[in-house]
Amino acid sequence: MRLYNAFAATQNKHRAGNHVILFINKAMAPARYAATPKVFAWRRDSLNVALAFAGYAVREDGKVIRTTVETTVAGARARAGRLRNLLESRGTHPEVLRYCRAELLEENYFHAVLEAVKGVAERLRMMSGLRSDGADLVSQALAVKSPVIALNSLTTETEFSEQKGIANLLIGVFGAIRNPTAHAPKVVWAMPEQDAIDVLGILSYVHRKLDNAEKVGK
Repeated sequence: MRLYNAFAATQNKHRAGNHVILFINKAMAPARYAATPKVFAWRRDSLNVALAFAGYAVREDGKVIRTTVETTVAGARARAGRLRNLLESRGTHPEVLRYCRAELLEENYFHAVLEAVKGVAERLRMMSGLRSDGADLVSQALAVKSPVIALNSLTTETEFSEQKGIANLLIGVFGAIRNPTAHAPKVVWAMPEQDAIDVLGILSYVHRKLDNAEKVGK
């Protein structure tokens, strides 16, 4: 908010947008990222999507230049493709991408994450035959006592702990991620790219555990 207010005050005073460009030039100076080149690349990519709609871009030397104005669809597809490639390079489980591919294409992290979380719930229902949802579904399907789905042989304390831990992790995901995204508009409950990547990584981990799970109860 301070940064926005500073830009707004400067814009109102000078009636020129070059101060924003000067700020980006300084903030994106490559020397600042000598030890963190991946951060530079991530910020540059993110800036270029937003700036493309105004006809600007950040070069590899961190300087802002004029470019042709992107259309909304082209800009969204370009960034979505980059994120999808990143997720695939990280070995993200196909079940995650299955439920959020369309949203990623539209560069909608908010709904991409929501659909991916709903995808885990649907897979649990398909594997267990249960029709409940959220924490109730997880508690029934992955119960330590009388489970419907077993993530392992459930014969050692370590295996019981894993079953309980994955169940608690999923309950936390439903409570902290799915419920807010399901009930709050995205302008109120934002989903930045890095958060989306982290959440999708957790879901990918859960899906890999489900790959080796078996139905053992009703």
